[in-house]
Amino acid sequence: MRPLIGLLLLALSAWANADRIQIAVAANFAEPLREIVAQYRQLHPDIDIALTVASTGKLAAQIRHGAPYDLFLAADSRRPRELAREGLGLPDSVRSYARGLLVLWSPQSDLMLDPDMLRSGAIQPVALANPRTAPYGLAARFVLDDLAVPDSVPLVQAENVGQSYHFAHSGAAAAAFVAYSQVREQGGSLWLIPEARYPAIIQQAIQLIDSPEVSGFYQFLFSDEGRAIIINHGYQVTDAE
Repeated sequence: MRPLIGLLLLALSAWANADRIQIAVAANFAEPLREIVAQYRQLHPDIDIALTVASTGKLAAQIRHGAPYDLFLAADSRRPRELAREGLGLPDSVRSYARGLLVLWSPQSDLMLDPDMLRSGAIQPVALANPRTAPYGLAARFVLDDLAVPDSVPLVQAENVGQSYHFAHSGAAAAAFVAYSQVREQGGSLWLIPEARYPAIIQQAIQLIDSPEVSGFYQFLFSDEGRAIIINHGYQVTDAE
């Protein structure tokens, strides 16, 4: 009798989650994705969508270890392509959904953030996401190297770009390298870093399972409505694969 009950519970669990989409999303894109999800659910109230927010590298590692995500929105192009090659997603589903911009931001409104302030250590410490797992952190590392910022300038390493923002916002860091989308309406001081100083941040996504519900949401992400939200949050959109 117990095995039968176990099978029944398993079947009920599968039925309950049939219309639930699990999305792994890079920290920088959490807010625009929440808005896209809210708009999509107005059209499809029967679809439940859950988000897991972390660094791109951490999420990719979780997927490799069997995390039950249906869709992965990364902050780079490398991880989705790697997962496709490893057979962990649908290869033909890899698409670019946004191009991000890197900024140096401080909640203090009276600062003139520029390369000289970084090099001199006039503003410190500076937060950045872990370059090994977070694409925006890697871009920040390129900027620091390009500007020849000395090692004597103290840095605070965050787990992801969301935590990097939190460090500056809370005062744990004087400034932080973050995505423009995170601070476009925050006030404070901002240096929009020239894109020539770091590799292009092309954010790609991959559909991890073949499901009508997941495909429906994925198509909405690239619809005019979805792209309008992405642009409104300070990203560029591209049709490049």
